[in-house]
Amino acid sequence: MATKNKIIRFAAIEAQALFDKEHQLIEQVKSNQLEQVLLLWQAKQPTLVLPAGKKWAVSEELVDTLSELGWQLTARKTGGAPVPQLPGIINLSHIYTCSDDKPYDIKTAYMQLCNILSEFFRTLGINVDVHATPNSYCDGDYNLNINGQKIVGTAQRVLLKKDGGRVVLSQACIIIDADVERIVEPVIVCNRICHYPAQIEANVHTSLFNHMTERPSVDFLFQRLTDAFLAHAPR
Repeated sequence: MATKNKIIRFAAIEAQALFDKEHQLIEQVKSNQLEQVLLLWQAKQPTLVLPAGKKWAVSEELVDTLSELGWQLTARKTGGAPVPQLPGIINLSHIYTCSDDKPYDIKTAYMQLCNILSEFFRTLGINVDVHATPNSYCDGDYNLNINGQKIVGTAQRVLLKKDGGRVVLSQACIIIDADVERIVEPVIVCNRICHYPAQIEANVHTSLFNHMTERPSVDFLFQRLTDAFLAHAPR
């Protein structure tokens, strides 16, 4: 990447500290200090991340119940439903500018991310499909799936720049090596306490290591993701 582009990796970081760092990087892109950032990270502690907004109210009951299960709680301005973060789930944030002479199209932007991620999986000998996954947590049309089971969720946020153009925050959450029964538990609890009727099932999710004979390191996977972005991200 050029000098105004950055690649940042955190093998273990508290979720809230990461979101604070992500916000700083967004501001740097908005102010033209940077053109784009690829941020790769993994949560240090099990943390349920709520979308910001009144729909997902943080109550004492929710905090206490999650704490008893071993989960922290924080919020983020992207996504539409609670998302579990813990060691064994790799996240990426791609922050980039989109000029006024190149109009932003949400479907195109999502598919660009999905195509890069599909290439990442292909380098590991795995084929994925892009579609919604009924009964998965934070379901969306641009999930990546292996044999119908969700392995990646995606999200986007678009911010306007003062001098024109947009900044796009494109995100993905990749299940690498996590017990799917455990990762859906806090989501189910949160839905119940917040009176949200979505039905979440563990068996519609899968982990990368369930489809590999080897178990590569986080650093190895970070590098493969980086290589996929360097080779296939639009310029």
